[in-house]
Amino acid sequence: MAEASPIPPPSLPPSSPPPTSLPPSRPQLAVSAAIFRDDNILLVRRARSPAKGFYSLPGGRVEFGESLHAALLREVDEETGLNIEIAGLAGWREVLPGATGGGHYLIMSFAARWAEGEVVLNEELDDFKWLAPDALTNLKLGDPRLGDPRLGDPRLDDPRLGDLKPDDLKAGDLKLTGGLIEIIEAAQRLIRA
Repeated sequence: MAEASPIPPPSLPPSSPPPTSLPPSRPQLAVSAAIFRDDNILLVRRARSPAKGFYSLPGGRVEFGESLHAALLREVDEETGLNIEIAGLAGWREVLPGATGGGHYLIMSFAARWAEGEVVLNEELDDFKWLAPDALTNLKLGDPRLGDPRLGDPRLDDPRLGDLKPDDLKAGDLKLTGGLIEIIEAAQRLIRA
């Protein structure tokens, strides 16, 4: 009996562009989830571009032929290992290419409730935090009631900080993607409705 020869990898159809690391020349549709668990929101830090080093919501690109909800469930599972229940559309953000390049994304952001699982990050992410949304807003705005972490201020025991540690509050450590606070506030209203 003759051995089967290995199957060669599929080649790209003649009409397909060659693979490239350059951003697409057209806007890309993406989804993200503002996931709430016990009144806290999940933030994840991007380990690579776009938005490397910034905290944002889990999510990613919508694949051709995929519904927004299916894409959201898939992306959240791939990035965090969580199962969620989608509450509704919280808003959208547009990310335009900057002066140094980058992609053009339209991000549809949904409010969601944690259903099951514990966070297990994939290679696209390198950190996560469950935070009280109002603490996040206050940190973004530099609320003086939260004190100065470098001074060991007792106000750091504020329960609104969730699992945020004092060292996380140092200037520049908690970089947020643009428009994140507004999306979280809209998502929180949907969750509470």
